[in-house]
Amino acid sequence: MATEGKNPIKMNTRSSSLQRTGQWVFSQDIPTDVVVVVGEANFSLHKFMLVAKSNYIRKLITESKDSDGTRIDLSDIPGGPEMFEKAAKFCYGVNFEITVQNVAALHCASEFLQMTDKYCDNNLAGRTQDFLSQATLSSLSGAIVVLKSCEILLPISRDIGLVRRCVNVVGAKACKEAMFPCRSPPNWWTGELCILNIDFFSDVVASMKQRGIKPSSLASAIITYTERSLRDLVRDHSGRGVKFSDPENHERTQQRGLVESIVSLLPSEKGLFPINFLCSLLRCAVFLNTSLACKNEVEKRISAVLEHVTVDDLLIPSFTYDGERLLDLDSVRRIISGFVGKEKIKGLCSVSLQRVAKTVDSYLAEIATCLDLTVSKFNAIANLVPKSARKSEDDLYRAVDIFLKAHPSLGEMEKEKVCSSMDPLKLSCDARLHASQNKRLPVNIVLHALYYDQLKLRSGVEGKEGEVVIVPEVLATRGQVKADTTLAKENEALRSELMKMKMYVSDLQKDGGGASSSKSPLLVSNKNSKHTFFSSVSKKLGKLNPFRHGSKDTSNINEDLAGVDITKPRRRRFSIS
Repeated sequence: MATEGKNPIKMNTRSSSLQRTGQWVFSQDIPTDVVVVVGEANFSLHKFMLVAKSNYIRKLITESKDSDGTRIDLSDIPGGPEMFEKAAKFCYGVNFEITVQNVAALHCASEFLQMTDKYCDNNLAGRTQDFLSQATLSSLSGAIVVLKSCEILLPISRDIGLVRRCVNVVGAKACKEAMFPCRSPPNWWTGELCILNIDFFSDVVASMKQRGIKPSSLASAIITYTERSLRDLVRDHSGRGVKFSDPENHERTQQRGLVESIVSLLPSEKGLFPINFLCSLLRCAVFLNTSLACKNEVEKRISAVLEHVTVDDLLIPSFTYDGERLLDLDSVRRIISGFVGKEKIKGLCSVSLQRVAKTVDSYLAEIATCLDLTVSKFNAIANLVPKSARKSEDDLYRAVDIFLKAHPSLGEMEKEKVCSSMDPLKLSCDARLHASQNKRLPVNIVLHALYYDQLKLRSGVEGKEGEVVIVPEVLATRGQVKADTTLAKENEALRSELMKMKMYVSDLQKDGGGASSSKSPLLVSNKNSKHTFFSSVSKKLGKLNPFRHGSKDTSNINEDLAGVDITKPRRRRFSIS
């Protein structure tokens, strides 16, 4: 009869199967009257021995169209020829071993052959049930092994309830180990679950959730399962020569489904997964081209803990159709945008936002050397972070400088667009000095750096570690820059008009030099008009004098024109002539 043992009997070839069958058929005096076909193996047996234990075989023989019923096809039996051999041995009363490895297949085979206690007392199904209850399912490791063996026995293993029974046992014992570990290390049980396929693992996770397992313990199990199941992808994102134009193989399709299933299992609680694990998962999702919903879910989780991210975590590779390695900037932009959007709702420039701003600037410096990075994409990422989050823009200036160096063919307008994301007023003293001597920067940025440097010397102070502290007067001078420019243009226009009038008066004097005295009133009149013109021009220039607020202001000096000879106007020091 069936006995429990540690080493299962293994099927080798068709000839060895037939040879062993001949050894345990109890009598050669009685000729065999039925041939059972299981795949490529044929078993010559006796009907009455099989019918005594198997209700399914009895039905096949009685319902057979063949009058003698000498041939039965059982190729669909779970476990194949090996499990049928053991079932036949049980019918003949021959001992064999029931082990943890074969009990699931043997139980499914007994159910398939209807070798139950309802048909015959102490039948094979009852023996396998007892072994499952007393030996196999009494421990977590044994239950996981049985559940693993059910993978190749679908759908019958699920139909007869064996899968559900194993899942419940594994879920209950895993929860117990999570709360009260009996072995070291405490999370040893997470490694045991890694032998399961994703479908059974998902069933176990659902069972543990129903039993109230801690989210942290559940997250630990998911992390371990992901790292072992996707070991090559988590550690290698070089593309491995894969060309997207090639037909996708079965392995790649399985990996895509695995990643999507793992993402669907992630608990909703925040902070359960390390940021490097989430970024690695996103890399896998991008590499395998998973569904948009899968990518968005991972991006959303990364965005929630973005303050802990590093530059290396954000370097998410993408690949073109010919396997060329690129960077997935769209994912990074969505991640940063999601984080900044939540921070804006709070209405405060938090420490987390400032930390993220520094990370983004460092990330831009890292990707600035990519030749495929356009000005619009560079600015799109740089402008995601609010200006208030950057106390100093030295890191952003470094990224801009690297970008301009890596793209020397940019025109002046494109350079200005790149620099538009940067505020020269927030550069440190060293950065301003470097910018003033940087030939790669557009001219207006260099002038701004020089001008603002002077303003800071007058109105600003340097804080700790070179951080620029901007006073309100410096901010007000931004508008004064435009006003000074307008004033200079007006002064230039007046100077031009003055020169034209001088030439006109000079021509009149030359033409009237030989005229008669009768024309002297005209000269007097011309002199008076000259005096009136110069007086009006002088007054206008006084109003437009850029030094009227300084120590050399002459706008408030009362001019007594009565005592001055208008034919010989005095030369003034500050006149514009």
